[in-house]
Amino acid sequence: MERDAGEGTQYRARPAVEHKLDPYKGIIEARLEEYPRLSARRLFDEVRGAGYTGGYGRVRDYVRSVRPREAEEAVVRFETPAGRRHALVTVLGYSRLLWLRFYRRQTMAVLTEGLESAFGWFGGVPRELLFDQMRSVVVSDGRADGDELVLNAEFLRFASHWGFRPRSCRPYRARTKGKVERPIRYIRESFFYGRKFVSDEDLNEQAQRWLEGTANVRRHGTTGERPVDRFERDEQQALLPLADRPYRRLGARPLPAAQRRLPTTVDVERRPLRVYAEAVQ
Repeated sequence: MERDAGEGTQYRARPAVEHKLDPYKGIIEARLEEYPRLSARRLFDEVRGAGYTGGYGRVRDYVRSVRPREAEEAVVRFETPAGRRHALVTVLGYSRLLWLRFYRRQTMAVLTEGLESAFGWFGGVPRELLFDQMRSVVVSDGRADGDELVLNAEFLRFASHWGFRPRSCRPYRARTKGKVERPIRYIRESFFYGRKFVSDEDLNEQAQRWLEGTANVRRHGTTGERPVDRFERDEQQALLPLADRPYRRLGARPLPAAQRRLPTTVDVERRPLRVYAEAVQ
């Protein structure tokens, strides 16, 4: 307030000071209206991409003040219909570096091609790979009853070709899967929620940009470091060298190019998030 001289004391309001965030508040409000659970960090990235030059703290505080309250929803089991995409996620255990790609099917050919793509992206092969109870990897697992773990013979040949040791998580033992399950939640919340994709190829292209611009350059909550820094400093040189040629399945022709990468056809209709929402569940 300002005070005037003269008889009595009069006050008049000071003119409002425009903050750097003011021109971008409409973006935040519109995004939260459509996607109420968008994180402040995600919205900070979006307004920064639109030109905002201020700090994260002001965005965080504004998001807290305007975020709509969502009504609590009953938990409903969701059965995935046909036509969903499947996510192949690879996490390096030390650095937490992520690799991610989406495919139309879950087959042995897709798994081996995807892992070879991940090895090429890492520039080497991890000495051990820990898998969930994937049908392409695990034939049967009777360890809980004192029996044996039986792995797919085709996959064992693939592992021998690349030189890594395959391992499988024990069923219902969450502590052995945390390094993968936490990134799955992170992918769902940081990448999927609030995005739209014009085609299947666009889905993978956006995922790649997100890996390089967000996921692998953020400060990890457990390690306190950026995954890319830990990888380049300590982990990359510990990987095994790449094989001199791709794996060829016995008696099988190479995976068709149309299956090695998602189609390049662009759909006319923009697909909403719900089309992909269950891809990483």
